[in-house]
Amino acid sequence: MTAPLRQTRFKIGGMDCASCAAKIDTAVRRIEGVADVSVSVTGASMRVSHGGALPEDKVLQQVARLGYGIVRAEARTDGRASPAASVHEHADHGHEGHDHAGDDHEHGGEKVANEAAGLSHLHSHAEPGQAWWRSRRAVLTLACAAALVAAYGIGHLFPVAQRWVFLAALLVGLVPIARRALMAPLAGTPFSIEMLMTIAAIGAVMIGATEEAAAVVVLFLIGELLEGVAAGRARASIQGLADLVPKTALVERAGGTSEVPAEDLAVGDVIVVRPGDRIPADGEIVEGAGDIDEAPVTGESTPKRKGVADAVFAGTISTDGVLKVRVTAAASDNTIARIVRLVEEAQEAKAPTERFIDRFSRYYTPAVLAVGALVALLPPLLAGGDWNEWIYKGLAILLIGCPCALVISTPAAIAAGLATGARRGLLMKGGAVLEGFRRITAVAFDKTGTLTAGKSVVTDIVGYGREERTVLSLAAALEQGSSHPLAMAILDRAKTYKAPVPPALAAKAISGKGVEGSVGGVAVFLGSGQTAGERADMTEAQRLAVDSLNGQGKTVSVLVADGVVAGLIAMRDEPRPDAAAGIAALKAEGIRAVMLTGDNRRTAQAIAASLGIEARAELLPQDKQRMVGELQREGFKVVKVGDGINDAPALAAADIGIAMGGGTDVALETADAAILHGRVMDVVRMVKLSRAVMANIGQNISVALGLKVVFLVTTILGITGLWPAILADTGATVLVTANAMRLLRWRG
Repeated sequence: MTAPLRQTRFKIGGMDCASCAAKIDTAVRRIEGVADVSVSVTGASMRVSHGGALPEDKVLQQVARLGYGIVRAEARTDGRASPAASVHEHADHGHEGHDHAGDDHEHGGEKVANEAAGLSHLHSHAEPGQAWWRSRRAVLTLACAAALVAAYGIGHLFPVAQRWVFLAALLVGLVPIARRALMAPLAGTPFSIEMLMTIAAIGAVMIGATEEAAAVVVLFLIGELLEGVAAGRARASIQGLADLVPKTALVERAGGTSEVPAEDLAVGDVIVVRPGDRIPADGEIVEGAGDIDEAPVTGESTPKRKGVADAVFAGTISTDGVLKVRVTAAASDNTIARIVRLVEEAQEAKAPTERFIDRFSRYYTPAVLAVGALVALLPPLLAGGDWNEWIYKGLAILLIGCPCALVISTPAAIAAGLATGARRGLLMKGGAVLEGFRRITAVAFDKTGTLTAGKSVVTDIVGYGREERTVLSLAAALEQGSSHPLAMAILDRAKTYKAPVPPALAAKAISGKGVEGSVGGVAVFLGSGQTAGERADMTEAQRLAVDSLNGQGKTVSVLVADGVVAGLIAMRDEPRPDAAAGIAALKAEGIRAVMLTGDNRRTAQAIAASLGIEARAELLPQDKQRMVGELQREGFKVVKVGDGINDAPALAAADIGIAMGGGTDVALETADAAILHGRVMDVVRMVKLSRAVMANIGQNISVALGLKVVFLVTTILGITGLWPAILADTGATVLVTANAMRLLRWRG
């Protein structure tokens, strides 16, 4: 029997492009015992799947040899990387932030890795919280640029030494690049970008173009630095979510309040939130009321009024009033921590387009080497061309052919799309899911808790001989203390309208019929129309009113006072505020919408009619799964949206499954995506985000390949040389990355 795979996560330092990720992926896959590897550039992380014990020292050494910092990621309770997960490049930093009581073997591996990473500082990044311009990569780039400027000055003053000073300036930047080029083949990547750069620079020196070679190395390093800055922006977008949670909380203990770290809060703790404070944990209000600004988490611009028993999210802001909140989720499992985890895992999963580009680049780089060699050799050998001229052109082609821009074109856009979606409560478990939304042609919704709020509310009160407020008071008096959903609806309505709720004497529930008692000396009964008819005569008009309300999918309770019908109270699980607009938006995009529900046909039809959606009612979980299959056989690409355990089979069967709102754990595990804030409109937003991302990828690929084709032609024609060649590669990389980062400003 095959042992289940386990997963170990690592944090990687200085990995700022997809080419870096590909080298690390290839190197780690060669280690015995490794079953699978997923690398996220944006998350600066790597997930290794393995059957037995993972040889961590080998993983750390293999990655460090390539010039990257690496440590094993240790989980924090707030969902962020621990200090141990911060990547350092030197052994003397290897234990900073660690618990020294931990495993010596693990720390020893980190020390080895960090010592090995000292071989090259090209990809070393800033310490956490450090500005990018203070990173080792920035220092190297500035040193190389300063050496080049100095070489120009010295060469002007002492022309005889010009070649040697430019050679010295070249070596400042080329030595780290060449070391990486030499280490990459040992890790399984013989055709790396560093190899192309090294060959081009050395070749340029050999034909006397030392000055150009030094300038080209500086431009290459600038391009790498800009990639790092752009990758940092994408990381900051998600890290910004984690930073929304305050570091400390005021907790009530032993009759007083004390300030404690937010990560130490336990489920059941009661915390005090003052006006203007960020709420430090997911919880439920137990005292107080106020407007809650959820914009940092949900993007909603209008604060929501919340009171006792309402749920609140960590990271949101109490704008007025003092609140007492009972913690309902530990820091590691609050809404924001779950978002961050989901996005990090999603960024480690490659989209189909990204996998295709990766496969293409494996053949593309060797092909560029071959083309460069043919351009350098064939014209002199076959047509008597000048060797220096054609070698120069061949070297320029190597620089043009660097696949940086092409390889980063897809993952940069995917990562930005996942990040911007997460900031708006649209979670997708990977690039494949994000890419798949653009092909969706049908959406199947569950009703309860998905299209509707999942909670019955009083919709109509009709009084017969009594005021509506009196009818509500009498009904609420009987329902005091009950936890039945319909009783809760009546009590909530009484509270909202400030209707008095007098005490009820001898109140008792009559199984299957209703509830009765004495209120202010009046014998009162509340139950269905049928049972109320057994206790009081109902007029034809009253029966028609009940039938009319039932026909609208509403549950009707009849109030009988002293043997006379006193009123009707109708309740229904009402559609979400944006449900009708969300359905209309899907139809406007040419997407079919259908409701699948286990509710009775009359209620389903009433809700469907109000929303303008076709309905299938009285379905069991297996029936919902079958309906999804029927839509797929008709040629539709189907999204299933649901929130409960009974939705899990259909969620799994659909092309894409979406868990709505908080959802059950089963629904969230089964689903491919999640809408955190219960907005039906967010389904069409996911489709639009997918289309925006795929359009961005198309633009990126066009820019990456288009610039290369243009400069390939101009180089062969002798119009452009080494400088424009590296500018074409660096420029394309910067343009592609900047274009992808535009998605971070997507508003839907």
